[in-house]
Amino acid sequence: MEEKHNIISVDIEEEMKKSYLDYAMSVIVSRALPDVRDGLKPVHRRILYSMNELGLAPNKGYRKSARIVGDVLGKYHPHGDSSVYDAMVRMAQDFSTRYPLVDGHGNFGSIDGDSAAAMRYTEARMAKISTEMLRDIQKDTVDYRPNFDETLKEPKVLPSRFPNLLVNGSSGIAVGMATSIPPHNLGEVIDGVVMMIDNPDIEVEDLMKVIKGPDFPTGAIIMGRDGIEKAYKTGRGKVKVRAKAKIEQMSKTKHRIVVTEIPYQVNKAKLIEKIADLVKDKKIEGISDLRDESDRTGMRIVIELKRDTNPNVVLNNLYKYTQLQDTFSIIMLALVNDQPKILNLKEVIRHYLDHQKEIITRRTEYDLNKAEARAHILEGLKIALDNIDAVISLIRGSKTVKEAKNGLMKNFGLTEKQAQAILDMRLQKLTGLERDKIEEEYEELIKLINKYREILANERLIYGIVKEELLEIKEKYEDERRTEIKRSMEEINIEDMIEEENVVITLTHFGYIKRLPQTTYRLQRRGGKGITAITTREEDFVENVFVTSTHDNILFFTNKGKVYKLRAFEIPEAKRQAKGTPIINLLQIDPDEKIKAVIPISEFNPDDYLVFATKKGLIKKTKLDQYETIRRNGLIAINIKDDDELIGVRRTNGNKEIIIVTTKGMSIRFKEDEVRDMGRNAMGVKAVSLGENDMVVSMNLVEEGSDLLVITENGFGKRTPIEQYRAQSRGGKGIKTYNVKERTGKVVDAKVVTEENEIMIISYNGIIIRLKVSDISQMGRTTQGVTLMKMKENDKVVSIAKIEIDEE
Repeated sequence: MEEKHNIISVDIEEEMKKSYLDYAMSVIVSRALPDVRDGLKPVHRRILYSMNELGLAPNKGYRKSARIVGDVLGKYHPHGDSSVYDAMVRMAQDFSTRYPLVDGHGNFGSIDGDSAAAMRYTEARMAKISTEMLRDIQKDTVDYRPNFDETLKEPKVLPSRFPNLLVNGSSGIAVGMATSIPPHNLGEVIDGVVMMIDNPDIEVEDLMKVIKGPDFPTGAIIMGRDGIEKAYKTGRGKVKVRAKAKIEQMSKTKHRIVVTEIPYQVNKAKLIEKIADLVKDKKIEGISDLRDESDRTGMRIVIELKRDTNPNVVLNNLYKYTQLQDTFSIIMLALVNDQPKILNLKEVIRHYLDHQKEIITRRTEYDLNKAEARAHILEGLKIALDNIDAVISLIRGSKTVKEAKNGLMKNFGLTEKQAQAILDMRLQKLTGLERDKIEEEYEELIKLINKYREILANERLIYGIVKEELLEIKEKYEDERRTEIKRSMEEINIEDMIEEENVVITLTHFGYIKRLPQTTYRLQRRGGKGITAITTREEDFVENVFVTSTHDNILFFTNKGKVYKLRAFEIPEAKRQAKGTPIINLLQIDPDEKIKAVIPISEFNPDDYLVFATKKGLIKKTKLDQYETIRRNGLIAINIKDDDELIGVRRTNGNKEIIIVTTKGMSIRFKEDEVRDMGRNAMGVKAVSLGENDMVVSMNLVEEGSDLLVITENGFGKRTPIEQYRAQSRGGKGIKTYNVKERTGKVVDAKVVTEENEIMIISYNGIIIRLKVSDISQMGRTTQGVTLMKMKENDKVVSIAKIEIDEE
């Protein structure tokens, strides 16, 4: 006999689509997303309903968590026990849930990421506010559905007498979608709902006057309202959340940063570990000690700083590189009629109000039905009491209860329920006092019935009740806002935190940089020995010194023709004799790159230019605004050949004259407009024809009435009126500016100065001398000059820096 096979052909693509869609919808509807009405996912709803069924009221004793989890699993939630226990733990954590719905007893985890104790050790009961989630559930206010094995019924939604979706927020990852609703302040949200009851056409802007923004259980600070506004209007947005930190002075030169609140859902222990790693890897400079002093009274992370470290700079770096500043993405996605929808603030409140209207309607209908049923019974009892003798004799004369019931219904026109109530009546009801009570109760019931009917016939009365009961909840559970909302970082200028002052910045040959107040250097007479400005490593020497304001941008140009940007206040302040910070900690320069020119810039004026000069005598001019946006890894400022390098950069307005000086004491002066405007990547054109073994050491802008100050490596120098240098054509050999001899050494630098200027002379060994220009002799072009700085053996002058004197 032939064996029959029951084989069904199935298209695998269709089967995969169908199966995956079923799975996706199951995750979306039955697991990961909250209902817009009560703000709960199925697991949370089942936990609260189960606790209510177990009678775990806030005024009753705690019950073992394992018992609660077992109840939820066995009756309503056919998943793993950890899914239930983990959800219950989060509902009990005051750092995870803004208004905890579970009152936990025992170890329920910590903000450091410690997990809760096993469920056999912990105990729990409902929190007081949870009773408001379940209030009126016994009055047929919500629909029920069969549980997983159809032996019991569970609620589809809880009455949720406060707007839990906004108040406690929700986050969940479904399939192809995610929700991330931040928690809010109960009082603010209720005020918003009340505003909408009073004016259903209210706009989101008006709601935002009372619902100011998220209110996280961990407090912290939201930077800016733009993200909040976008989220409330469109359902999607991002907010920057910053830790609450204050700077405390420990001594005259030492500070500490104390963090008391951190962003929501940030693990404190991991945050501290990250800060420690950044200090170890030298990504953040200036931290000397880090410890966690948190206890049961509150959070306290202490970050002690090294002497003379700018605490604002360290704090801003911490915000930049750690979760002391975090981004919270808002996605207001919730289930509306079992379908996921992105909602704005107004829609969330509208759906909640529709739910509350239904709750009050159904509760009132339930109360009305009960009142009418009781009034019906009382009407029967009144008839019986009015005809008590006839009723008694009828009952006594009946052989069975059924006969008595039928007799009562027939003789007195009673319904079956009324007749049964009379048969159940106790003899004490016959006393006068009891008869009066029945009359009184009946009158009260008639009043209640009329009231209920009036409510059901008038929508405004229903909303009036919703409003009244919400305000009662607000009064009972309202607390202070924890999260502060500040202007955005775009609105807050970091300069506001940094005092504006003139500073001296030094940069050594081996790339150590530091910032000092200008007042560090006192004036000295010509020929002085100078003061030690820096403690350098062996063979290192100071190569760049410049004066700027703490608020300026500083452009760093390297010998390879690249440019990098820093703010002056980002350069760590140090003591006069301190070594400074390696520039590679601040700029991403290559190991073989050296800083050759530094330009402080307060604003990138589109009418201004940068003029570049190279060692081999090339010159290039490019618009300044081409250098405004510089990436952290730098930008090409000028194309440089392998055997050449950049020696100087100057800022100009396009109408200046340029003077270039070489090591052999030659100079050339020409008009800037002889150099056409070129792009960033250009190499430039010839500025000067160099003699054998000669090279360019400086490029300056000519100022009428000024002098050219030239200094040699052996400390000789002089100044010559700029008029003695006639303008020539670009590219010539130029004229003599210094009589270079073996005694004087080669020319190392030249500056255009006036008598009001002061200069700093820097030597190879790190000695700095500060002089008034007026103390330096004025001499002719071809002279040898005088001693400006006495040089010790094996020391040489490397550069000079010009200082502008304040008016006063």
